[in-house]
Amino acid sequence: MTISRRGFITGAVVGSLGLAGAARAGSGVHLFEGHPGRKGLLHDTTLCVGCRSCEFACNEVNKLPVPKAPINDKAIFSARRGINDKLYTVVNKYAEGGGRRPPVYRKHQCMHCNEPCCASVCFVKAFVKTPEGPVLYDPDLCVGCRYCLFACPYYALAYEYNEPLAPKVVRCTMCYPRIKEGKNPACADACPTGAIVYGKRGDLVRMARDRIRKFPGRYFDHIFGEHEYGGTSWLTVSGLAPGRLDLPENIVHEPLPNLTTGFLTLAPLVTAIIPGLLAGFYAFTKRRDHLHEEALRRELARFARERADEVEKALSAARAQAARDLERAVERGRRTGRLEAVREAAEAAKPEPPKEGGAR
Repeated sequence: MTISRRGFITGAVVGSLGLAGAARAGSGVHLFEGHPGRKGLLHDTTLCVGCRSCEFACNEVNKLPVPKAPINDKAIFSARRGINDKLYTVVNKYAEGGGRRPPVYRKHQCMHCNEPCCASVCFVKAFVKTPEGPVLYDPDLCVGCRYCLFACPYYALAYEYNEPLAPKVVRCTMCYPRIKEGKNPACADACPTGAIVYGKRGDLVRMARDRIRKFPGRYFDHIFGEHEYGGTSWLTVSGLAPGRLDLPENIVHEPLPNLTTGFLTLAPLVTAIIPGLLAGFYAFTKRRDHLHEEALRRELARFARERADEVEKALSAARAQAARDLERAVERGRRTGRLEAVREAAEAAKPEPPKEGGAR
């Protein structure tokens, strides 16, 4: 029985997917349900006035340069801004005010997920979820692969590209040193309207639900971060749907790391299978190359035979033409020789002219 290359690959892939599905079905458990009593922050966009006091407080606490745009510069809201190595949090404008409706602003920063994807992809364990709520990063362990930047579904991490000697991944730390001292995060203390509230995450969820229940015309009935991707320590309530705030909509409630657990459990199996797959590919490739080489050799031999016949015919014609040319040349030589002999004989038969002063 023979098997084609396509059949071999198809069988291998289907078998692998079947094993992955079985492993995935048997791993439907969360990696981490969350530390009890962990802290978080609630951002109520209906109270946010876009003053950006949180930005300036964040930069001050983290010893970053003062934001370039003055605190009262509203032109900064003409374009959406993202996190960078000089701004761990930014405030963006998402809706203009009109009549009695105020503009809508949202603060953007690391969401400090219950089960952070950045930690799940970090193979050196540079990220860790703390019992207090923040996700911490250890630059001494980091190898600079930046997988965490690409894995974050909220685009909340940045990299110090301008630090060639010791670049780090940077983002909001939820002011972990201040939390350890019993203080609030700097942004919560700096907010003049109470739009940012710090406390136990469970209490914040209840507070948000109570506000939505009491003022249904003011809020969109959803607490972003309560369940998304397993939940976050940063919660958001607003009068707008999450999609209008550049927050992902219609996403799963299961943690992102959990979605890949089944496939990750196949790592040892894949490690064993891959050499066999590669060996099979190599064998198929070598067989194909051998057949191709044989066909090429036969084609070259046929071409050489055809060319040899043509060359032999050309040489025979050339030899015959050369013989004919030589024969004609000899004949011309003979003719020329006979003519010369006749001329010489005629010259010799001519009488000599009389000499002067001789007998008359």
